[in-house]
Amino acid sequence: MKISELRDGMRRVNVVAKVLDISEPREVYSRFSGTAHRVATATISDESGTIKLTLWNDQIDKVKVNDTVSIENGYIKSFRGEIQLNVGRYGKLSVL
Repeated sequence: MKISELRDGMRRVNVVAKVLDISEPREVYSRFSGTAHRVATATISDESGTIKLTLWNDQIDKVKVNDTVSIENGYIKSFRGEIQLNVGRYGKLSVL
């Protein structure tokens, strides 16, 4: 699937893309359990466009700028007015 084809609300998204940049991780607290989590945003691109990819905890340390990543079974959600790709609990992020 190409990044240009992604739309808000899509599920079971499979994408292969290159990491252009990664934000500094920040700490957020779960509303449910109150535990701390690290979150960062990576910008990824393929030949059709770019999108933000949300990275959580261990995923942040796995991915580096210029890596090619594969996201399987991800989903698209709108956050602060722009769509973002999320790996989620049932998805898989791999560095190729």
